[in-house]
Amino acid sequence: MSRADRFLNACRGLPVDTTPVWIMRQAGRYLPEYRAVRAKHSFLDVCHIPELACEVTLQPLDRLGVDAAILFSDIMIPLEGMGCEVEFNPGPVMEPIRTRAAVDALRICNPEEDVPFVLDAVRMIRRELAGKVPLIGFSGAPFTLAAYMVEGKGSKDFANFKRMMFAEPDLFHDLLTKVSDTVIAYLNAQAAAGAQALQLFDTWGGVLSPADYAHYVLPHSRRILANLDKSVPVIHFVKGSGLMLDTVKHAGGDVLGLDWHIDLGDAIDILGQDVSVQGNMDPAYLFAPAELACKTATAIVEKGKKARGHVFNLGHGIMPMADADTARAVVDAVHEAGQR
Repeated sequence: MSRADRFLNACRGLPVDTTPVWIMRQAGRYLPEYRAVRAKHSFLDVCHIPELACEVTLQPLDRLGVDAAILFSDIMIPLEGMGCEVEFNPGPVMEPIRTRAAVDALRICNPEEDVPFVLDAVRMIRRELAGKVPLIGFSGAPFTLAAYMVEGKGSKDFANFKRMMFAEPDLFHDLLTKVSDTVIAYLNAQAAAGAQALQLFDTWGGVLSPADYAHYVLPHSRRILANLDKSVPVIHFVKGSGLMLDTVKHAGGDVLGLDWHIDLGDAIDILGQDVSVQGNMDPAYLFAPAELACKTATAIVEKGKKARGHVFNLGHGIMPMADADTARAVVDAVHEAGQR
């Protein structure tokens, strides 16, 4: 089996020669070659200029030996196509959307017209990869995107967003419906441009109780996942979902991403054999001595062998202080421990 096959096979629950691995945010600030690019270009420049997005997407592949590339971009990019002006200072900042007039003024993003640079980058990366490994496209989930839209930035408690959700549920659902329409168009356009797998990131889904997630979020996520290109596998990652996996599972998707707050073996017992799993090492282990990080990764791989399919990953994005050599050692340990 080639390196190009194992990630897609694991997503679909098909046989693999070893456990595949990629790392969320694998192209980023922990790599000196990425920092060299950023010394000359702003973050948004790297997202907006296909040649730069292609360059940084490819940077970690040989250095780490991972089994998939993921498009370098940001979850906020499709919001530009909805009429939002997003700045990064250093995180995303925008004018809050909290009224009926503001929601009604939003348009549905047309990817080919509004964010063509994303699709150009996908096409360019696929050409450069030349079949070496698959390319993953992605989008933020509607709940997470709408949280930023209503708050205007990141938040510790999402008070304004939750106020809308509970006090103005019609406005909340209208906002999430518009964002969901954008996400469907955005992800399907990436698949049409050449992305071979897709990931839906719901970074903030876990801030809700299981009952509130089921009522306010699940219908929107389920609609998105039901309307994506069926020819590519889809990963659904909800950070903080360990206590509601039996609910999140019903959103659909081929793979459920897991953070590190739940034991992988316990998660597989809950999810059964209808879905593959992705995860779930604490990103902080990449600060640890390589021996400890590799031992932890190996234990996760062993637990993952009872899943329908397992893609090793961190439980969230790699952090800027991570050691690239330790990350490479972890990838090699996963491949060795995961051999079939």
